[in-house]
Amino acid sequence: MIIEIDFNSDEALYLQLRNQIVLGIATSRFREGDSLPSVRQLAESIGINMHTVNKAYTVLKQEGFVKVDRRKGAVIAIDIDKLRTLEELRKELLVILAKCSCKNITREEIHALIDEIYEYYGGLE
Repeated sequence: MIIEIDFNSDEALYLQLRNQIVLGIATSRFREGDSLPSVRQLAESIGINMHTVNKAYTVLKQEGFVKVDRRKGAVIAIDIDKLRTLEELRKELLVILAKCSCKNITREEIHALIDEIYEYYGGLE
C-alpha cells in the first residue's frame, strides 16, 4: 500500500491519509472488501502516530468508505447511500460554485474541469 504524506503541508495528516485512501478507492487501487493495514502497521510504515491513523479510519468509517470488522480490521466498504452522498455533494458544491462565480469562472470551464476529473477516474458515468 503506497500512501504519500506531505509532512510540510498545512493539511492535517489524518486528512491527507483519508484523502489518499479515497483516491485509492476512486482509482481502483483499493476495491470493495480489501482490508487496510492495521492502525499500528500503517502508522509504522508511514512514520506517524497511531492515533492519527485511527482518526483517519474513523473519518473514513463515518463517511461510508470503510467498515470495521473485528477479525479483518478496516475493510473497504463503499457506502451505497447515494441520496445522502448527493446531498452532501450539493452542500459542498454550493460554496465551490459560489467561489467560481465570484472569480468569473464560466459554466463551460467548470464542466470541462469536471469532465477532465471524471476522465482521470476512468470516465465514471
